[in-house]
Amino acid sequence: MIVVDNASDDGTDEAVRELAPAARVIETGANLGFGSASNRGAAASTGELLLFLNPDARPEAGFREEIERPLADGRGWAAWQGLVTAEGGRVLNTRGGVVHFTGIAWAGGAGERVAGSRQQVEEPGFVSGACFAIPRERFESVGGFAEDFFLYHEDVDLSLRLRLAGGRLGVEPAARADHDYEFAKGPGKWRWLERNRWATIIRTYPTPLLVAVLPALAATEAALVAVALAGGWLPQKAAAWGDGLRELPRLIRQRCAIQRTRTVGAGQFAASLGADLDSTYLGAAARSRILRSVLRAYRRALLALLGA
Repeated sequence: MIVVDNASDDGTDEAVRELAPAARVIETGANLGFGSASNRGAAASTGELLLFLNPDARPEAGFREEIERPLADGRGWAAWQGLVTAEGGRVLNTRGGVVHFTGIAWAGGAGERVAGSRQQVEEPGFVSGACFAIPRERFESVGGFAEDFFLYHEDVDLSLRLRLAGGRLGVEPAARADHDYEFAKGPGKWRWLERNRWATIIRTYPTPLLVAVLPALAATEAALVAVALAGGWLPQKAAAWGDGLRELPRLIRQRCAIQRTRTVGAGQFAASLGADLDSTYLGAAARSRILRSVLRAYRRALLALLGA
């Protein structure tokens, strides 16, 4: 076990040394963000399989054996996650992430009761960073997590880069971890979500797909302005635009390097992106039948155009 401490002031390092004396504690000396700290931990590890587990996620009995099973069974997945629950295992936090073709991403199945929910899932759109398992060789081959994201969307970005390189993603539902999760973390969260959503799109979307989704992206921006105004986070949305413009030259350089690793066609990549905005976190948009029909039609046209 390796614990990376991003200069916390809550006694984390002392608690780890007391409760898990065999664990290695890495003191970063500053808050480097999720991606950078995770990469530090990976660099210090020696195992064949890396597991990134949030500090507020508690593995259930048998978790280690089950999370290792996809590697032991030779399933060929590039990365996978366990079934992440919440509220003491009563509801789902995520059974695998969903990525919409506009780059909006969320935890699939969030809030559903675990009892009676479908737990044999199709390939997820992305693997949750709360419980992210990946062979070391794969992790190193794509450069690990994006360090300049600081917080949010790193798991989406890494998953899509793995998919670009021909990798498949998975979920092992027998490996369970309970996540003390709360979506609301103040208006500042929206700046990072929007900033990094755009960074992920710019970095990972193949050029034919990027051109084809531009009208949808423009419409999404208009809709999000209204949502941000109503939700009180319009300044954060504007700040995310500013971040994106300042960082565009760097993002374009990163895009060139990432796209050189692509081994799948734009249509195949696009087929992994969803059409429905069916997350409980998206409010009225998730309930609108008209919007659902429009988005499904757009995605069908998108896939036909890209030859998927």
